[in-house]
Amino acid sequence: MDEVVIEKLVHGGQGLGTLADGRKVFVWNALPGERVRVRIIKKKRSYAEAIAEEVVLASPERVEPLEANYLATSPWQIMTFAAENRHKADIVKELFTQAGVVIPSEVEESSGEKGDLSTTPAAAGSAQDDKAVISVGSELHYRNKMEYSFWGDDDGLHLALHRRGSHGKEIVQGSVLALPALDTAAQAVLSELRRLNVRAGDLKTVIVRCSQEGEAVAALFVKPSEFPRLKLPNAVKTPVSKDSPLSALKGLRVYHSNPRSPASVPTQLLYELGDCGLHDALLGQIFSYDVDSFFQVNVPVYTRALESIRVHCQGDPVDMYAGVGTIGLSVAKKQVTLVELDAATAAMAHVNAEKSPVKAEVVQTSTEKALEYITAEQPVIFDPPRAGLHAQVVQRCLEVLPPQIIYLSCNPSTHARDLALLQDAYAIKHFEVFNFFPRTPHIETLAVLERQAAEDPNRKSTAELLPK
Repeated sequence: MDEVVIEKLVHGGQGLGTLADGRKVFVWNALPGERVRVRIIKKKRSYAEAIAEEVVLASPERVEPLEANYLATSPWQIMTFAAENRHKADIVKELFTQAGVVIPSEVEESSGEKGDLSTTPAAAGSAQDDKAVISVGSELHYRNKMEYSFWGDDDGLHLALHRRGSHGKEIVQGSVLALPALDTAAQAVLSELRRLNVRAGDLKTVIVRCSQEGEAVAALFVKPSEFPRLKLPNAVKTPVSKDSPLSALKGLRVYHSNPRSPASVPTQLLYELGDCGLHDALLGQIFSYDVDSFFQVNVPVYTRALESIRVHCQGDPVDMYAGVGTIGLSVAKKQVTLVELDAATAAMAHVNAEKSPVKAEVVQTSTEKALEYITAEQPVIFDPPRAGLHAQVVQRCLEVLPPQIIYLSCNPSTHARDLALLQDAYAIKHFEVFNFFPRTPHIETLAVLERQAAEDPNRKSTAELLPK
């Protein structure tokens, strides 16, 4: 095995080292300053990916992981929680500095543990001690959604997760990241499948979700177009029998999923048992969602982000990538437009809009096909997927110049890229980092942008701003 020294952690979660032949190597299960022996899992011409199989010299930040399968679930279990938040702050700092985006020196604190987000400002004369905070919650038992695969052996059917660095799977009982109701629900589905003698080869995945109150629902994805009907009484109208293996569930959907399609992609709904709807309170409003619609996995920390957005939002917004409407409906005073592509999620946005105290319009389409809703009169809220903003969306913003852009991102790399395109027309007035996903490398960032005055000498013309 190759022996390497880890220089730093990079966006994505791996440690960066250099192989003997000069190629860079991205290493799982390694921390800065460590000397490790690695197993190469992917070779490219200019770099490689690897897993540290032996730690020759350990970092003082290293701790014993809580799970044997930690690399499949939460690879940052190997460090202290304080170290995790510090490294996430450093990664954000590096990504934004590389993109030429300066995080403002005056950033309001959110509740939670601080992380140093000192930047290297691009502008001459800027302060060198810029600070932001990283808002954190519980490091364990926070997830309200988990997805498991299956494995079969001589001992029967098991829940499983894909093993990092191979095509194999790891048998699991649950996850330390999950709310307890999720593990209970997943085991309930497993017990019923075992009772029916279902083969692992007929199964793809199961998604389990729960509310903060502990109500749980599940979606099972199977390969056959016909599947044994699982017995679950209607959880709303009929008390669930305590003797039923599925008594831990409020509802269950069973989907046929084409074996050639990716996991958890439905081909046809075979049947639905019970009630698959859930409810959670956010900033005093009750939001409905179901097993198929998008909802943030870490509700307590997400609530802090909503509080910050509500404080800074100046007017009734247009909420792009709206999901079930949690941001727009939480911050609007009188009215809001919600734009959401996914049909199931947009349907839940309609449900939430109907019971909201504000006037809400739900538009089911992609953000890039709803550009007319981005105007010079209203703030616009973005919470896009990891790919960030579509180029047409950025161009529209630079053409019409909304007075305020509030951008929550699950990928600081694309966030920094998009802000670099917008920053000549906008000033970053507020910036925060949220650890939505403790013990994993994922980071959430929030930026509040305000349109610069036309007379601002630093502001470029619209023609200069638009992509060539």
